[in-house]
Amino acid sequence: MRRSMLPLGLMIALIVALGAYTAARQSAFLSKENLNSLLLEAMPLILVSLGQAVALLVGGFDVSVAALMTMVVVTASFTLTPTTSGVALVPGAFALVGVGVATGLFNAFLIRGLRLPSIVATLGTLSILQGASLWLRGYPTGPINTDVTSSLPSAVGFVPLAFIGVVLLAVLGDMGLYRTRTGLALRAVGLDETSSRRLGMATGRMVFLAFVACSLMASLAGFYLAAQVQIGSPLIGNYGLESIAAAVLGGASLAGGRGSFVGALLAALFLSLIDNVLPLFHQPTEYSQMTIGILILFALILYSSPELLARFRTGRAGVGRLRTDEGEASAG
Repeated sequence: MRRSMLPLGLMIALIVALGAYTAARQSAFLSKENLNSLLLEAMPLILVSLGQAVALLVGGFDVSVAALMTMVVVTASFTLTPTTSGVALVPGAFALVGVGVATGLFNAFLIRGLRLPSIVATLGTLSILQGASLWLRGYPTGPINTDVTSSLPSAVGFVPLAFIGVVLLAVLGDMGLYRTRTGLALRAVGLDETSSRRLGMATGRMVFLAFVACSLMASLAGFYLAAQVQIGSPLIGNYGLESIAAAVLGGASLAGGRGSFVGALLAALFLSLIDNVLPLFHQPTEYSQMTIGILILFALILYSSPELLARFRTGRAGVGRLRTDEGEASAG
């Protein structure tokens, strides 16, 4: 339990430290408008990171999520046009979710049906979605109806209602990981799929559902992204690697079997905080990518320190025994 709390404590400490440092030097940081903007801008990354955490729990990756989010934005420019109104907007909104579910089913089939490694399968899906997005919209065009997205910024004070909802979702998700059979099965499959199968767990179904859930969350993230860009742009940010970074910083293991939805949320919020703070200090955005890379390496070393220390001690003990044996052989 203490080890699982380390990523949460680290993320909270980093958020508080960076927020306090910025507030002491930039009064605009604590303004209601800036804090509201920070939380709203973090929503796409938070949602896709929660989905990525599910894929990592079963020992997989989904690098196609950024292309899926782009496809959702492009699709919204066709199904949620300014001329569409009333009940006609409902099918258009469901179409965006349908894009996510269809992508998840396709990825799951490649991974479980054809037994392709998840990184290879989702790389192929990424290329297909990128090409489809560019084919549909060769450049940013096609305004998106604001009637659907106008309610998304609704807030209590500076905290968007959607952010409160996603926090509750992350908390319930973490509770489910340790208190429900499905959560235990997800972690067990990631830790040791062969042993889980021998214990009678539906390992294939768990992996299948994990990748569908990941794509579904990415489609919801794309919906919020569409609300931000409000145009059918085929050029969207690098949410694929950032979502993996957030999940890992939040405590997910690249080997599977370990992770936290609350941790992924906090890490995504921290990464968004970096992007929010840099313009206030008039610093180039390239620093954000460098910082993320450094943090990932730091987190991997810190979270894996017990295993690294055990390997180091085992290695030293082995060398010591080898030298002892060599000494006895020489004396003999």
